[in-house]
Amino acid sequence: MKKTDIGFYALLGCTLAGILYLIGFVFLVVPPAQVQAGGVSQKILYFHAPSAYGMYLSAVACFFGSAAYLLKPTDKRNALAEAGAECAVVFGLIVLTTGPLWAKKAWGVYWTWDPRLTVSLLNVLIYVAIVVLRAFAGDGHAERKFAAALGVLGTVNLPIIHYAVKKWGGTHPIVIQKGGGGLGHPDMVKALVAGFIMLTLFAVVLLWVRTVYCYNRARLRALEEQALQEGVLEG
Repeated sequence: MKKTDIGFYALLGCTLAGILYLIGFVFLVVPPAQVQAGGVSQKILYFHAPSAYGMYLSAVACFFGSAAYLLKPTDKRNALAEAGAECAVVFGLIVLTTGPLWAKKAWGVYWTWDPRLTVSLLNVLIYVAIVVLRAFAGDGHAERKFAAALGVLGTVNLPIIHYAVKKWGGTHPIVIQKGGGGLGHPDMVKALVAGFIMLTLFAVVLLWVRTVYCYNRARLRALEEQALQEGVLEG
């Protein structure tokens, strides 16, 4: 077994153990919030906010892979860009699922066209478009470059999500930043920090798995094309 394999399985084991610990700590130890903050449903925060961070990390990975591919096309760089977009969609869907569940309990509605919610939805749709483009438009150089360009442009939306509440207001709660509602119990802070750590590790695991898969798939296609060309020449 290679050192990289050992490192991956060690990371995977730590991630799974940490997520199980986080779930137990959040639902068995952390006290519920005040009723106006959603009561027990506020516990979704410890997975919702870290999932948004996981989406940011995946989007940044997509950006670096895409930008690097535009500068010098390689299968590895394309694989990172493709994996980043896929993982951004996964974490984005988690954010768009957990958020409305919490909102329904706290505000009485699943969705409002709040600036941050709207921009977050737009961001997820951008990466969905990249995934769909790569899946149905082919894997040629031109298609890869177009998807990479879209991956670079999609990153512009990330700062807008972060500052949407400060610039345009809205109903989305501010919990962590100064002036927000805050976390009224030390265990709440521990749970949120643990959530960020565990979801970051989870994002790294997903990015690792998908990048290796996309790279191996591209290499396999190249070998198949090479074997086909050699067979045609010999025939």
